[in-house]
Amino acid sequence: MANGGEDLRNEVQSLSSLFKDGLDNYNSIMNNDQPTNNPDVQMNIKKTMKTFEQATRLVSLTDIFSKNEGIEEVATNDLQYFLLPAFLGGLSLKLTSGERKDIVDCAEIYYKDFLGRCNNYGLSNYQFGDKENNTNDSPKREKSEFEQLEMAVNTRANKIQRFKEQKELKSRLQDLKKNMENEYVDEEIKRNYFLTMIKLFIHEAIDELNSIDMEKPILEHIANMKKDDKPQPKRPPPPPLKPIIITKDEVQKAVYGAGYPSLPTMTVQEFYDKRVEEGIFPDPNKKKTGPLSLQEAALAGVSLDDDKEEEAKENLVEEDDEEYIARMRAKDEYKDDHRRGWGNRMNRS
Repeated sequence: MANGGEDLRNEVQSLSSLFKDGLDNYNSIMNNDQPTNNPDVQMNIKKTMKTFEQATRLVSLTDIFSKNEGIEEVATNDLQYFLLPAFLGGLSLKLTSGERKDIVDCAEIYYKDFLGRCNNYGLSNYQFGDKENNTNDSPKREKSEFEQLEMAVNTRANKIQRFKEQKELKSRLQDLKKNMENEYVDEEIKRNYFLTMIKLFIHEAIDELNSIDMEKPILEHIANMKKDDKPQPKRPPPPPLKPIIITKDEVQKAVYGAGYPSLPTMTVQEFYDKRVEEGIFPDPNKKKTGPLSLQEAALAGVSLDDDKEEEAKENLVEEDDEEYIARMRAKDEYKDDHRRGWGNRMNRS
């Protein structure tokens, strides 16, 4: 039990370090003036995403969040991990490689996961407009002109209200950030800082989801247009982006499944045996007849040039070549009279 507790502490410490590194890189990316498609920027985005993905795995393994508890029961240092899917969603949208639809779908999953968890803890009341909530038993009714006008007014009023709230939250966050730079920051200030950051990202997540809702029909239209065009030969597309979200499933599923990148499924020996069956690698149990190919010689650690040289020497001996035999005898006599290492005086005069 003692070892288990120590391992858990190490994981939490590693999680804290990972999150800090990821957050520093995230702020650097967001404050960068370089174009998003700059190779260095893209490399930094992917690196930061991997850091946050690893932090997400550790959050799942350490079982930090539970639907049965309120926000006041979450430890202050653990509040920052609410932001993991929000950060990953924002970084996903900045990727320029791969299919845009896959990127948008992945970002949508991250933002909805973030808002869903915030809803569970009473930090937000976002209304998900998912298709599954609309049943076939209740067909859509055409809204009257008055209802459409009322909805437009409410939408505009909500946007103005949220804009004001965002502005206030940003100002408050800047003030709290100055206090966070103190070495001995008060626990209440620290907690208020994380909660303010979460509330600010709730607004940003809603804005991004609204943008995604507008972009999706455009992407679908482009995809349909491409289907009508004649297929052009091209390189195989990169694998689609897969979201990594916080899960409470068993450890094995948390590591190997739930959309996580696949890990190696074969040992080195299994890989070699598979290649032998396919005829790519030579079978070590069968004796090779005939000359070796370049690939077989390389796998066996044999140099074809060495074999040719050895064969030439054997031919000279068999033919009693006087010059070659005399040279080999002189070499043997020299070795007898000059033992190895006699000439090495260790740089001494």
